[in-house]
Amino acid sequence: MLAGLLIVFPLLAALLVFMAKGKGARNLALGLSVIQFALSLVALFQLKHNPGSHQLLLNCTWIKSLGINFAVGIDGISMLLILLTTFLVPLIILSSFKNDYEKENIFYGLILLMQMALVGVFMANDGFLFYVFWELALIPIYFICLMWGGEHRAKITFKFFVYTLFGSLFMLLGLIYLYNNSMSIAGTKSWAIQDLINSGRSLGEHQQSAVFWLIFIAFAIKMPIFPFHTWQPDTYVTAPTQGTMMLSGIMAKMGTFGLLKWLLPIVPLGIEKWGGVAIGLSITGVIYGSCIAIVQKDYKRLIAYSSFAHVGLISAGILSATAQGLQGAMLQMVAHGINAVGLFLIADILFRHTGTREIEKLGGIRSMNGNFAVLFLIIMLGAVALPLTNGFPGEFLLINGVFQFSAMAAAFAGLSVILGAVYMLRSYQGIMLGERKDTHNAFGSLDGSDKAVLIIICAAIVAFGVYPKALTDIAEPAIKTLLENIK
Repeated sequence: MLAGLLIVFPLLAALLVFMAKGKGARNLALGLSVIQFALSLVALFQLKHNPGSHQLLLNCTWIKSLGINFAVGIDGISMLLILLTTFLVPLIILSSFKNDYEKENIFYGLILLMQMALVGVFMANDGFLFYVFWELALIPIYFICLMWGGEHRAKITFKFFVYTLFGSLFMLLGLIYLYNNSMSIAGTKSWAIQDLINSGRSLGEHQQSAVFWLIFIAFAIKMPIFPFHTWQPDTYVTAPTQGTMMLSGIMAKMGTFGLLKWLLPIVPLGIEKWGGVAIGLSITGVIYGSCIAIVQKDYKRLIAYSSFAHVGLISAGILSATAQGLQGAMLQMVAHGINAVGLFLIADILFRHTGTREIEKLGGIRSMNGNFAVLFLIIMLGAVALPLTNGFPGEFLLINGVFQFSAMAAAFAGLSVILGAVYMLRSYQGIMLGERKDTHNAFGSLDGSDKAVLIIICAAIVAFGVYPKALTDIAEPAIKTLLENIK
């Protein structure tokens, strides 16, 4: 019951917001998103105290002739990402209160509709259902970017849509191949995740390799990792701030989650043969993204390349198929989601107060707003993985996991720490320190909604940095099960 409610509630909430009028739409959306977060906390309580509860599973026949069921469930891996999604969506909505969007009911309704699809992706236990939710998540963000994006949004959004749709078709081909090779307990073909896993494991090395690349390409585009990333920087910059937050903070995790939940257990021989190549691509993206970020003048574009680099490290940790790599990936997915939302909000605040995001045109803001400088500093330190911030435990475990796979790969992956510190500290110095510029003689105080979001994000950065066990305890049982399945 609860599992179904986590999907149905945001769908109903979106419909209610679509029918709302005026400024009431955003207040209604915020209230309903907070209720969704409360439901996810109830699910967490059920998972921790009664892991076998039927409230966390739902399995209904959908298309019987094709072996398709509406099967959803929650384990530790999906629980963390559901919590991340339902925690960030209210903050994303609240962060938009100073942005006057036309047709607010449609804007906020699309955000809640996207939340429904994202939660569905993280809960799906049926391959066909997983694909349906995967595609559904693309539709709301496409319209958000198209209707409220910046300059050249039509061309850039079209490229993003075609790119991701193209990758999804590869994944569908891989899933169909697994389905045709599957056999349920009843002796019929099945889309159930366990039957697809059994199907994949029954294949030979060459067949698993083909399935690996068909499915991996879809995940690689969504994260994205090198060289499937070309849609990302322009889309992140052109999208409205809240759209960028959804893309970077949550939607990118669809790809990393897919690697964990679907690809690793389905094609172990494919991972064994091609995992090193995929790790190489991931680490190439880490270094490439970091180097490009260093030379960026637009702060929002800098964050976009930073996000690209961070997700590459997460991908490498997952593909290492080690306990530390998987645990680090889970921690870093949560940390990156929180930090990315904070950084993109900072870019939006800078633009609203000064009219520019160019680092060279900014400076001296610390002397005009000390509170903003402190909040900015905490979020920036979380992004560079300073010890006692949320970015450190995950990044440490990720590099450890990659090291167990290859010391050379870990050495290159570790460059992300140094390069990340370079571009983040330099950008902070250029924006916040130095002399005031004529473009912003009066930066002004933060709006209440902006301050509330930044304070909540900073609290999460410190809390999960000091006590990451709160997150690792949730995911650890599911990760142990996953490691047993892929051996």
